[in-house]
Amino acid sequence: MNSRADQLKAFDRLLTIMDELREQCPWDKKQTMETLRHLTIEETYELGDAILENDLNEVKKELGDLLLHIIFYAKIGSETKDFDIADVANDISEKLISRHPHIYGDVEVADEEEVKQNWEKLKLKEGKKSVLEGVPKSLPALVKANRIQDKVAGVGFDWEEPQQVFEKLKEELEELQYEVSEGNKDKIEQEFGDVLFSMINYARFLNVDPENALERTNKKFMKRFQFLEKKAKALNKSLKEMTLAEMDIYWEEAKQL
Repeated sequence: MNSRADQLKAFDRLLTIMDELREQCPWDKKQTMETLRHLTIEETYELGDAILENDLNEVKKELGDLLLHIIFYAKIGSETKDFDIADVANDISEKLISRHPHIYGDVEVADEEEVKQNWEKLKLKEGKKSVLEGVPKSLPALVKANRIQDKVAGVGFDWEEPQQVFEKLKEELEELQYEVSEGNKDKIEQEFGDVLFSMINYARFLNVDPENALERTNKKFMKRFQFLEKKAKALNKSLKEMTLAEMDIYWEEAKQL
């Protein structure tokens, strides 16, 4: 691995390249924080894909893309004299020090859970009115639900046992089934949301990341369905021409892969 000196040299090289691109490249010169925003979101998802695929070489590349974006935003900030990359690094360093009094102070903690609880309490002391202020509004709903539950649990608003959460889930399912039988679309949607929220909460108690779990299922389904498509093509058939019984045979084959 590279030494600290080599790491700093590489970072300095990237800063220099960013300066040159901002001065000389027509595309880079035109970019603003607003035009970069959607690209940054895409890069974050690409990093997430690489992590789920356990493709470490791709993780390295995607981290580079994200690092470039961070430096790009800092460069734009320096041009308006609002902040630069040193301010970014120093701010996060100060935050980490203040949020880890068990490392940089005299606070003692028993475990990871106590660290999380202290983290949320410290944020409130810093002036935040709600522990939920740190949940980005634009997060996908499933990820947002997970973050909401994490944050309220950090201040003690939580169930004590997984079985309690499972019982709540069953209760929500019963309420959903009732509204389905009544046929009220608005209430069905509300209850369906409650079921999903409870499922995500239960996942937290099982130490399962619901986003990762669902994405694994997405990938598994896609792989099996594409296998089915290949089988249909080999038979010179379209899927619409195959019976469900025929498709089920190949679906079971796909599950063995």
